[in-house]
This record gives sequence, C-alpha cells and structure tokens, in this order.
Amino acid sequence: MLLWLANLLGENVRAFNVFGYITLRAVLATMTALFISFLLGPWVIRKLTELKVGQAVRDDGPQTHLVKAGTPTMGGTLILLAIGLTTLLWADLGNRFVWVVLLVTMGTGVIGFVDDYKKVALKNPKGLSSKQKMFWQSIIALITGYVLANTATLPANTEFIVPFFKHVAYPFGAVGFMVLTYFVIVGTSNAVNLTDGLDGLAILPTVMVASALAIFAYVAGNAKFAAYLLLPHIPGAGELAVFCAAMAGAGLGFLWFNAYPAEVFMGDVGALALGAALGTVAVIVRQEIVLFIMGGVFVVEALSVMIQVASFKLTGKRVFRMAPLHHHYELKGWKETQVVVRFWIITMLLVLAGLATLKLR
Repeated sequence: MLLWLANLLGENVRAFNVFGYITLRAVLATMTALFISFLLGPWVIRKLTELKVGQAVRDDGPQTHLVKAGTPTMGGTLILLAIGLTTLLWADLGNRFVWVVLLVTMGTGVIGFVDDYKKVALKNPKGLSSKQKMFWQSIIALITGYVLANTATLPANTEFIVPFFKHVAYPFGAVGFMVLTYFVIVGTSNAVNLTDGLDGLAILPTVMVASALAIFAYVAGNAKFAAYLLLPHIPGAGELAVFCAAMAGAGLGFLWFNAYPAEVFMGDVGALALGAALGTVAVIVRQEIVLFIMGGVFVVEALSVMIQVASFKLTGKRVFRMAPLHHHYELKGWKETQVVVRFWIITMLLVLAGLATLKLR
C-alpha cells in the first residue's frame, strides 16, 4: 500500500523512490510490526483476560507449570495482526509470493484459532481433533504446492536444491514439488506448535529463522547476488524479505509479553501459522534443507514426540521422561529459563550454520 503511494509520489518527488528498495522496506517492516505489537499488546492481553481464555496446564508435567494455569492464551492473534498489517503496508501487493505466504499464514492461523477457541472458550479439552487439524493443514499445503508449481516461470522454481554443493539440484516436477511442499509446510507448522511449551521458547527461534530466511529471499530475488553465490534466482522472491522482516518484528514484540514469566501464551493460532509461514518461504526460495538445519530445535522437538509415541506403542516404554524434549530436560532438573536460553543458543548456532551455506558451495 505505502509502496504504491511512494511510487505515485515518486513521479514528481524523487526522494520517494527510496522506498523502492527492499532493504529499506524490510527495516521499516520490522520496526512497524514491533511498534504494532507494543501498541496493541496490552489491549489484546486485557481482552483475552476478560474473555477468560486461560491456558490449561497438564497435571502430569513439571509441577512448576501449575502457576501458569489461567494465563491468557491465543496471543498469536497479536502476532498475526502485526504481520498482516505490516505486510499490507510495506510489501509489494502485486507480488504473487507475498499473497501466497500471507494467505497460508492467515489460513493456518484460522485453524489454530478454532482449535484454541474450542479448548479455552468452549471448554472442550480436545479442541479440533488431530485428524481435523491435519486435514485442513493438508488442504492449505496442497493448494499452495499446486499454485506455486503451476505459476513457476523457471525450472529452478521447482528444483530440489542441496546446499554445500555448487551444482546439485534435482528436478521434481509438479507432483513431486507438491508432495515436498506438503511435507515442509505441514511438518514445520506442527514442529513449531510442539516447541511452543515454555515461555519464549518458540518465538525467538522463529524470529532468528525468519531473519535468516529474509536474507535468502533477498539473495534469491536478486539476479546478480544469486549468480555470485550460486543460488537459484527466483524472480520476485526478494519481496519476501519484507514479509520475513515483519514476522521478525512481530515476534520480538510478542516476546516482550511472552518472556518469563509470560503474560500471554501464543497458542495454536500463532504457532501453527508461524511454522507454516517459515515452511512456505523456504519452499519458495528453494531452501528446504537449510530450513531443516536452522530450525533444528523445531525438528528435534517434533522427533522427540514421534519417538516417544512409537516407543510406547511398540515396547510400552518411554525414551524420554516426557515429550516434547523441553519437558524432558525440565524433569531432569533444568530450570525453565535454562532450557529456553540454551535452546535459543543452539538455534543461533544452527542459523549461522544455515547462513554459511550461502558461501560454502
């Protein structure tokens, strides 16, 4: 919206042409999303408290969590508001990738919202069933894969890129690309949701991964940088740097209220949406493996649940004291803040490893 206005004014006042630079708009998007979060955060928390949408706490988990009961959840609505408004303000709304990522984010956010609402407002402990959530996530992911596959303008748009190698890419074709897109979006969405179990645990890794993906998006969208760094050039992908910057700013703003002891929890409405957004951006810029590396904490958290369930069904024994993995370390004696900060540090190292793939080829 503001880009269109700047382009209009730029015809007579050249100073407005500076807003055509993606880097400037990405910085402004971060600041705008952060400001919106700070501005609306207290109001959102107050409304959630009035609606009595308090978090339920498992009685078989760490006893220190019992004090969290009643803390307002569904705070992810604040994140989505900040991301949505900021993207509409600063992104190029004529860019198809922007709309794809924005619609995926909001669509999965609606799934999470319905699930949260049933749990905390309607007092239905099951919320949406796992099958229902998976069904709607699958619909969104498959439609996204279909749209991206059928609007691809270059072979690189659908090739599977292997990092750390100069010229290793595998053409997947439309069907293969749709399958890959499905697993990346659904997998990342659920992995972030499983990670969201401690104050601030999921949001800062999301911010770090989104910030790194903003760099990949900018490089992929720039023909010269992409050629120099031997990355696939995806025309139009650079605009996703603005979206990722908005996600980072909104996440930092939410962390202000979600840091220990949390005033509000993200809920499925935020976790499912943010995970799906990261997965969609990674698919568009052809960096699925890099997302797997940078989001290693999300991956391990999801794997811990899968291993725990499989082990218990097959042998009747549990591998971990409790899954997801962060609860295992809590029951081993780590304080909540120790688990969170250490997982943040690990994510920072993994993000740096992911960024290293830009040059190590």
